[in-house]
Amino acid sequence: MEPELEPVALTPQKQDNAWKHCEIYKYGDRLQMRCLYCRKMFKGGGITRVKEHLAGIKGQGVICDQVPEDVRLFLRQCIEGTVRRQRKRRHSTSAEPESLPALPPCEAEPMMMVVQSDVNNGFTSPESTDVVVQEGRTKQRPYRRKKAAFLENGSSSHNNGLIGTDMDNNLVPVAISSVKNIVHPASKDRENAVHMAVGRLLFGIGADFDAVNSANLQPMIDAIASGGYGVSAPTHGDLRGWILKSCVEETTREVEECKAMWKRTGCSVLVEELSSDHNGLKVLNFLVYCPEKTVFLKSVDASEILSCPDKLFELLREVVEEVGSTHVVQVITKSEDHYAAAGKKLMVEYGSLYWVPCAAHCLDNMLDEFGKLGWISETIERARAITRFIYNRSDVLNIMRKFTCGNDIVDPLFSASATCFATLGRIAELKANLQAMVTSPEWNESVHLNEASGLAMTATIDDEAFWKAVAMVNDLVGPLLRVLKIACSEKRPGMGYVYAALYRAKEAIKRDLVNKEDYMVYWRTIDQWWEQQQHVQLYGAGFFLNPKFFYTASEEMRGEMVQFLVDCIERLVPDKDIQDKFGKELNSYKNALGVFGRNLAIRARDTMLPAEWWSTYGESCLNLSRFAIRILSQTCSSSVGCRRNLIPVDQIYQSKNSIEQKRLSDLVFVQYNMRLKQLESESGDETLDPLSHSRMDVLKEWVLRDEACVEENGNSDWKSLESVKRSLVPTMDEIDNLGSGFDDPEIFKVEKEVRDEGYFTNTSEKAFT
Repeated sequence: MEPELEPVALTPQKQDNAWKHCEIYKYGDRLQMRCLYCRKMFKGGGITRVKEHLAGIKGQGVICDQVPEDVRLFLRQCIEGTVRRQRKRRHSTSAEPESLPALPPCEAEPMMMVVQSDVNNGFTSPESTDVVVQEGRTKQRPYRRKKAAFLENGSSSHNNGLIGTDMDNNLVPVAISSVKNIVHPASKDRENAVHMAVGRLLFGIGADFDAVNSANLQPMIDAIASGGYGVSAPTHGDLRGWILKSCVEETTREVEECKAMWKRTGCSVLVEELSSDHNGLKVLNFLVYCPEKTVFLKSVDASEILSCPDKLFELLREVVEEVGSTHVVQVITKSEDHYAAAGKKLMVEYGSLYWVPCAAHCLDNMLDEFGKLGWISETIERARAITRFIYNRSDVLNIMRKFTCGNDIVDPLFSASATCFATLGRIAELKANLQAMVTSPEWNESVHLNEASGLAMTATIDDEAFWKAVAMVNDLVGPLLRVLKIACSEKRPGMGYVYAALYRAKEAIKRDLVNKEDYMVYWRTIDQWWEQQQHVQLYGAGFFLNPKFFYTASEEMRGEMVQFLVDCIERLVPDKDIQDKFGKELNSYKNALGVFGRNLAIRARDTMLPAEWWSTYGESCLNLSRFAIRILSQTCSSSVGCRRNLIPVDQIYQSKNSIEQKRLSDLVFVQYNMRLKQLESESGDETLDPLSHSRMDVLKEWVLRDEACVEENGNSDWKSLESVKRSLVPTMDEIDNLGSGFDDPEIFKVEKEVRDEGYFTNTSEKAFT
C-alpha cells in the first residue's frame, strides 16, 4: 500500500527563505515540496531546487510563471548572495596557512560584534564571534589570526575563555566554553541583537519610531542577510546617486502602469494643501486616485498662486492635461472661495469632469460645529479629564490597560473634531472596563487614589449622568462620524455610499429627537455645510447606481436621484449617440430585467462592491455598466492616510540650488508613493502609541499634562510602563449598518428658508436634556 502525503509544519530549523513559498509533505521517509503559486510538486532536489524554480534560474528545471515578481527577484538575490559567499570562502580557504590549528567542528553563524556597553550590561551574544563554519569544518577569520595566535599553546590562565579583544573598535568577541554555548541562529538573543542594531541606527539619525512599520524594513533585513557577512552599506553618494535614480525610475514605471486603470475606471485628481507655520510656505500636493491605488504626481509651491484664482485654474488645468482629461471624473479640493472660482473655470474648460469640494472637509466642519454645543462640549471636557489623568501617570496607565485588555481609551482619527467623537465612542465601549478599574484593589491601593484629580476621575466614571450624556452624544454624532469614515475609506471607494450614509445620519437624529423643532436644529447645520458641496450630482448618481440601496428606495427617492444621474450622464458622456442608448439600459436596471433580476445578481447586491457588481452582471447594458463603474470607482475625499508631516515637502523649496531642488523633488516623489503603497498592505489595526509625538496634532487636548501631575513622584516614568498584549475592540464594517429602506422624502429636502439663519438656538441646548 502506497504511503499518503502527510503535511509537515515549517520548523525554526528551516531558515532558507524559500521554505516560506512552498508546502511541505512527508511521503514515506522522504520530504516533498509543492510550490505555493503554480502548485508544482517536487519529489526530490531539496529546497535548492524549489528556490531555483521560484527565482527563474534557467537550465535548472521548470520555471514558475505565477510567482510574484518581488518574490522572484528576492530569491534570485538570495541565490546570487550564496554564490558570492561560497567564492569568498573558497578564496579565503586557499589562502589560509596550513600551520593554523584546527578547532572542533561546531555549528555557528557568521561573526557578529557586540558593543562594549552591551557586554557591560550583561548582553549575551547569540553566536561565536571568532568561529565560522563551512561545510563541516571551521576556520578563523583572517583578520583575527594575530589575536588568536595564543591558541597554538592552548588557553591562557588569564583570559577566562575569551578568544580575543578588539580595542581599536571597542568591540568584544564572546566567550565560548563549549559547543553547547553556541546559540541557534533563530534564537531570541540573535533577534534581539538585530533589533538593537536597528534601534541604534534609528535613534542615531533621529528617525521616527514609525520607521519600523515600513513595508521596506523586513525586505532590507532579508537582503542584508542574503548578502552575507561583510556586505557593505551604501555610501552617501550612492543614496543621492544611482539608488535614488533607480527608485525614481521604478516609481515612474508604477505611475505609468496606472494609466491603463485610469482609462477603465476613471480617476479623481486630489489636491492637498499644506501650510508651513514658520515661513508662510503653502504647498499643493497633486495625487491621482483610482480603486487599485493612489499615486502621488508632484508638489508645487503655491504661496503666490492661491491668492489668484486664474493662476490656480492654470495649475489645475496643467495637472488635468498631465493625467489625461478623458480619464478625470472629478477634481477634489478644499471648499474655499479661490478653489471654487478656479474649479468653476475648470468645468467650463472641460465639459466632461466635475470640480468637487472635499466631502471629508465638509463633514469635519459639521462635527466641529456640533462639538461647540454647550452640553456636548461639557461632556467632552469631562471625558478629557479622565484621559489626561490616566495618560500622565504611568502606574495608572498600567492599571487601565490591564482592565481594558491593552486597549487605549483614546482613538485618534483624521482631525481633532473626529478624534473627539471617536474617543467618546471608545470610552463608551469600555465603560464596564473603566468601572471595574476604579473598584479594583489595584486602584484602591494606588498612591493617586486620594489626589483631587484621582477622586474626580473616580466620581466621573461612577456618575451615570456622565455615561448617559456620552451615550446621547454618540447617538447624535456617531452616524455623522461614520459618514466621514466612509468618505475617507481606503478599503472601498466612497462614492456609492456617502449619500446613503448621510441619509442614515439625519434619519437617526430625527428618530432620537422626534419633535421637528428639535431635530431641525441639527439638520440645518448638516444642510448648511452640505450645500457647500455644490456638485452633489455625483453623490446622487452613486446612490442611484448602487444596487444595495436603489432597489429598497421609495419611488419618490428614486425620482430625486434620477435627476442627479441624468446630469452626470449629460456631463460625463459627451457623445450624444451614446447618451441616447442609456434609456433602454436604464429601464432594464430600474425594473431588474434580464440578468439584473436573477437570484445570483439579487443576492450579490449586498455582498459585492457596486462597481464589481456592474462589472459582473452589467454586460447586457454595456454603456450604462461602463458609466456606473466610472462613477462608483471614485473617492469623496482629497485626504489620504499616509502621514504627510513626515514627508519633507517643504525642503524642496527651501533649497536655492536648481539641481538640488530637482533631486529633493524626486526624493519626495519616491517617498510619498512608497507611503501610499504601504497603505495598500496595512491591515488597518492601529499600533502606534497615542503618546507618540506624531499623534499630538489630534490628541494633544486628550493627553495634555494636567496641573496635578508631579514628575518628582515618579509617576511619569515611561520605563515602568508594562507591555500588555492587546485584545482588539471588535469593529464593524462602516457600511454594514446602512441597511435598506429609503422612504423619508423630508430628509433630503433642503430647508432653504432657514439657510441663512444662525446655526443653533436655545432649542439645541435642551434637545437632549
